[in-house]
Amino acid sequence: MEFGILSLLPPVLAILLALFTRSVIPALFAGVWIGATMVHDWNPLLGMYASFSEFILPNLGDEWSATVLLYCGLFGVLVAFLQKTGGAQAIAQSISKRVKTDRGAQGSTMLFGVIIFFEDYFNALTVGSVMRSVTDKMRVSREKLAYIVDSTSAPLCLLAPVSTWVVFVMGLIGAQFVELGISGSEYVTYLATIPFNFYSILALLLVAIVIFKRWDFGPMAKAEYRARTTGKVLRDGAEPPSDDSMHEFETIPGNPKKRNFLVPIIVLLGMIPPMFLWTGGFPENDLVTAVGEADGGLSILIAAFAAIVVALLMGLQQKLFNFKESMQLIVNGFKSMMLVYIILTLAWSIGSVTQALGTADFIVGLAEQSVSPAMIPILLFIVAGVVAYTTGTSYGTFAIMVPIAMPLAHAMDEMSMFLAIAAVLSGGIFGDHCSPISDTTILSSAGSASDHIDHVNTQTPFAITAGISGLVSFFIAGVTGSALLSLAIGIVVLIVLTYLLQRKWGQKIPDNYSIT
Repeated sequence: MEFGILSLLPPVLAILLALFTRSVIPALFAGVWIGATMVHDWNPLLGMYASFSEFILPNLGDEWSATVLLYCGLFGVLVAFLQKTGGAQAIAQSISKRVKTDRGAQGSTMLFGVIIFFEDYFNALTVGSVMRSVTDKMRVSREKLAYIVDSTSAPLCLLAPVSTWVVFVMGLIGAQFVELGISGSEYVTYLATIPFNFYSILALLLVAIVIFKRWDFGPMAKAEYRARTTGKVLRDGAEPPSDDSMHEFETIPGNPKKRNFLVPIIVLLGMIPPMFLWTGGFPENDLVTAVGEADGGLSILIAAFAAIVVALLMGLQQKLFNFKESMQLIVNGFKSMMLVYIILTLAWSIGSVTQALGTADFIVGLAEQSVSPAMIPILLFIVAGVVAYTTGTSYGTFAIMVPIAMPLAHAMDEMSMFLAIAAVLSGGIFGDHCSPISDTTILSSAGSASDHIDHVNTQTPFAITAGISGLVSFFIAGVTGSALLSLAIGIVVLIVLTYLLQRKWGQKIPDNYSIT
């Protein structure tokens, strides 16, 4: 059955309900139910049955989804141990001693996010949870913390030469090489897209500009004014999308040891490269092939488990808890992520609903009508952004759009192929940053303990600012093919737009409330 423009109804309904009710779970479920009802000839009872049997349960049973949910749970456990052993507390205290301003707290958060470049889920949860006490002390709003976390995590995963995102995108590129009969390295092709990934670059640059120039505007300016003048890092009535047990583990008295944080994290980071190689078939496969074929999710899951074991043993050795208490910490760690499990499951389910309704096909069909080659990058960026916004998944957007973008660019020169892929990657991140049903946006809210809808409302104006600047860059690149010139012009547009928006839509914080 062809639904045409009606295929947009479930994601649009979910987004509108989430924005107006400020409650994500019922909004997502309503979208799933409406979509399932449409699939079953608009029968609401069959729609309710199908919501679970055809969408929610299959997504829970999917191997990738199970890996993500288990990984989130293990991360909740790791956070519990890092807090109970005082490791996270010691790191926060160490940073806090050196951070004397709100600008320093925000800059440290961005730097921490840059360091953890290899996985967006881990980045979003780690940086937010560790830096929260530091930014709270400096009266930085939770909305600002979530924005910094969200806008450094996913973009970095696409700009770094190795990450779980790189593995996924390389798989998509390799599949199209086979379909199109193209020979070459998908990894080298991926690396060639990085200079053209304008939105990711500009989004990161915008974070730095906003932090160091204090050029806040829109709802974010109001949130920062509230936090700085009243000390309320959350608005009255805000509902952070994570269980309080995630943030309220009892910490040890006295002087906590930084090694209780550093050693488990070193184990975590140290295990990821060999796990990537092992799951990628090294040494039977060469290094590049092994990285390209690695199971990123499983690799990081096992590394997280090893880090938990090390943290548990360190806590037992220091007599910070006994074995029975350690088992309760594990239970509490999984419980702390319960709300995240529900939201992620429903977000995946509504993505399956949109696939069943042909939402992406409808959007792409509208956009494929008679477009000049120079406009292809802009078109791909916009369509990828809309798909990511309405489905809430960058991964899903890449999976839909890369097989469309590469054949479109196949008749053009090699530079245009890189540009076309980069436009999809940029558009996917842009739409993801604006979407209230995005999993990475949800996890950024959870890790930062920020009200999710507040995070979306405050981040969207910044994402649109970087998006407009990115559109200009893609237009210039489509005409000239020059990444350097296009990026330079995009940066100029970004700075000018941010300055003007700050002047017209900002809110000056009185000098006596500024922590300088």
